Amino acid sequence: MKEAVDIKELVKRKKIKIVGDNSRVITLPHVPSKIPRINNIIKRVLQFSEAEAEKQLEKTLFLFADRHRDLEQLLMRHYDRIAEYVVKKESISKTQKLLLGAYFTMEYSIESAALFNPSIVLHPDQSLLPEGSVRFIMSLRATGEGHISSIVFRSGILDKNMSFNFDSVSDYVETPIMVHDPFYDINRFRLKLKDLKAWNETSKRILSSLPTFFKHEELRNSIRDIFLDSDFSADSWTITTIHWLADSNYKIRFDDDTAISERVIFPISANESKGIEDARFVKFTHENGHEIYYATYTAFNGRRILSQFIETQDFQTFNMITLNGEGVKNKGMALFPRKINGKYAMLSRQDGENNFITYSDDLHYWGEGILLQEPKQPWEFIQIGNCGSPIETDKGWLVITHGVGNMRQYSIGVILLDLEDPTKIIARLEEPLLTADEEEREGYVPNVIYSCGSMIVNDKLILPYAMSDVATRIAIVDVNDLIDNMKYEA
Repeated sequence: MKEAVDIKELVKRKKIKIVGDNSRVITLPHVPSKIPRINNIIKRVLQFSEAEAEKQLEKTLFLFADRHRDLEQLLMRHYDRIAEYVVKKESISKTQKLLLGAYFTMEYSIESAALFNPSIVLHPDQSLLPEGSVRFIMSLRATGEGHISSIVFRSGILDKNMSFNFDSVSDYVETPIMVHDPFYDINRFRLKLKDLKAWNETSKRILSSLPTFFKHEELRNSIRDIFLDSDFSADSWTITTIHWLADSNYKIRFDDDTAISERVIFPISANESKGIEDARFVKFTHENGHEIYYATYTAFNGRRILSQFIETQDFQTFNMITLNGEGVKNKGMALFPRKINGKYAMLSRQDGENNFITYSDDLHYWGEGILLQEPKQPWEFIQIGNCGSPIETDKGWLVITHGVGNMRQYSIGVILLDLEDPTKIIARLEEPLLTADEEEREGYVPNVIYSCGSMIVNDKLILPYAMSDVATRIAIVDVNDLIDNMKYEA
């Protein structure tokens, strides 16, 4: 056993700071909610002569084309959203369509407010690297106007000397194409409706006509049939909830020519309209050796939160899926990187205050958890939670935690769980591993440091963390020294 040292001496903060760039913008639809306003805009634009329309479009392209990879394609996509309101649309020119698209488009600076709450995983491509180096992908929570959050990515190489070489960040940012799931599982759909208190006569009738695995179009047809049934009064809130649930399960894909730093997962469905928050990515290994990346995140619609799940093989195509069960009622779920004793395992904070662990046979359904950890130290009296997925070591599951103390100070701590029975804490740091220093404590939310995922490379803990909800830094900790300085439970 090595001689104990001051915990602060274990941590080496890297000089790198990852900050937002407000010049990185995406295009979003900018469509009024009231149909008369849409019609008025269309009438005004179509009053232009073809020459005037060409002049207006040329001016728009001159100002904005170099900010987006294919602006005309984006404008046409937004024109398609309002095309149903255009009278005699078959007679209007491409110029008029593009100009209409421009009037129903806005730019959004995804990182203008903050770039924080990172997680880090090994890149799926580890080929052609110098000895001792690894390639990584870092996800971050980007926040812009209206404090709407999305997921962005950075990539790079970590060499054998623990030096970070980030790939250049593209000037462009791309949103993906969205498609609904080809099929929905009626049993999971029913379970989620029960979770949402929307299992009633309306939802029963809608689902009764659907097969075990149904398509989005079949669901829409069943809802339509309910509305056309004059002998039945459908509950409108339930209908809205069913649409909301269906739209929460979808697939997105980025174009082949986009770099990882160009890809942004921006809120698409209604349930995440106010933000996609705090993605915790983990590289998961199935029992047959198949590797895939999973992540949990919090969807927020301005009123309530919903725990969501991401699946990806390549960080180009992503499946976005709702989670079900009593175990997903709060924030901060973090999946273990493999099954334990034949079951999936997840950390969570089901009551908003304590750390829990829960097991499941189904990745998408989680029951009530087992209490794992309660606040004990002064720096965590308010609440505790995880800072990402557990990391497997030969001495136990290393779990990075966060605690909230007086004056809402966030600190990062560490616990060690038994490998075979992770409901048992076998060791813990009694002091925080990290607290905000004088530079890190100033920001949008003062005195907060926070992480959503770490990894171990060459016996070093690579811990990216956010500084006061504004920017991101990286800390390096020797894993053996860290464990040697933990207090083992009696």
